[in-house]
Amino acid sequence: MFVCSCFGVTDQQIKAHAAAGACTPRQIASVTKAGTDCGNCVRTIQGLLGRGACPRRELIAEHALSSVAEQTDRVALDEAA
Repeated sequence: MFVCSCFGVTDQQIKAHAAAGACTPRQIASVTKAGTDCGNCVRTIQGLLGRGACPRRELIAEHALSSVAEQTDRVALDEAA
C-alpha cells in the first residue's frame, strides 16, 4: 500500500526503515522524502512507527536517570560534609 503518493513510498519501505532504526517521521522523511511535500501521509507514518522502543529515547531516558542519580549523590555528599 502506498503511504506517500507524492513520492511513491510504501508501508513496507516505512517498516523496513523503522526496523533499521528510524523512529520518527522526520527520520523517515530524510531517507524517503515521505511527508515533505503535501504532508497528508505524516499521520500514517506515525501510526506505522507506533510507540515502540526507540533506541534514542532509551538513551535519553538512561542519561536522565543517571544525571538525577549523580545530582542526588552530590547533594548527599554536600550534606555529609
